[in-house]
Amino acid sequence: MSPSLSRNAATLCGLMAIVLWSTIVGLIRGVSEHFGAVGGAALIYTVGAILLTLLLGRPRLRGFPRAYLLLGSLLFVAYEWCLALSLGFADNRMQAIELSVINYLWPCFTILLAIAMNGQRARWPIVPGIALALLGIVWVASGEQSISMQQTLTNAASNPLAYALAFSGAVLWGLYCNVTKRYAESSNGVVLFFILVAASLWLKYLAGERAPLVFSLPASLELLAAGAAMAGGYALWNLGILRGNLTLMASASYFTPVLSALFAMLWLATPLGASFWQGVAMVIGGSLLCWLATRENGAAASD
Repeated sequence: MSPSLSRNAATLCGLMAIVLWSTIVGLIRGVSEHFGAVGGAALIYTVGAILLTLLLGRPRLRGFPRAYLLLGSLLFVAYEWCLALSLGFADNRMQAIELSVINYLWPCFTILLAIAMNGQRARWPIVPGIALALLGIVWVASGEQSISMQQTLTNAASNPLAYALAFSGAVLWGLYCNVTKRYAESSNGVVLFFILVAASLWLKYLAGERAPLVFSLPASLELLAAGAAMAGGYALWNLGILRGNLTLMASASYFTPVLSALFAMLWLATPLGASFWQGVAMVIGGSLLCWLATRENGAAASD
């Protein structure tokens, strides 16, 4: 990182990463419609791996803690598979956007797993926070029909693989965050992990039906945009966490579901009803309650 990069500039980099990540849902779904769920995901992560290598350099494995290298790579690859394939396997664009909200349960799972794995202390708001986030998922997954767990289960049963992938992804990212905190020792394996994601997806593609990859100008531009958003988001976030205002960045990241849904709605030309936005608000509110439950008393807002 440039030594002249100020704290405000680094914070801005972190905020820009959030904006880029907010475009991922719409772009992944768009690319999957051109190239298929597996082929599209393999192409996106290939472009992302190339761009990250150019931005951050080749991974140097010698200094990586062995536990982080093994566990981190497995969890990262598994999470990215769940994210990309859940969106690609969605029956339609509306369902893809709904599935993306399930993915945003990861802050709640991160905190729950931090309590179990890393001894994170939490106060009473953790309970209503988890409950509110889960209620938000029920709200979103019920669609514009009657809001009930039965309706949610009925909708999930229509495409169990996609819903299972989305939910599993949220848990896996929570695990990855805690494994990174415990074992990474300031190492950043994102370049290596992206390469592994791309390689594993190509193996999956080659072992399957191998749907033809037909390139057109619109499809290629959308692919480049998706890969650039992935790579740029991770590269900018890396700059932000090194020197930026982490509290501001963390707080802003909780509003990613709103930005993501707004972009996906516009990019995929898919109208979203009132119950969807109500559910998103519940997920955000629940995540914020979980975050507040783990803050130390008197924590400075400018940490």
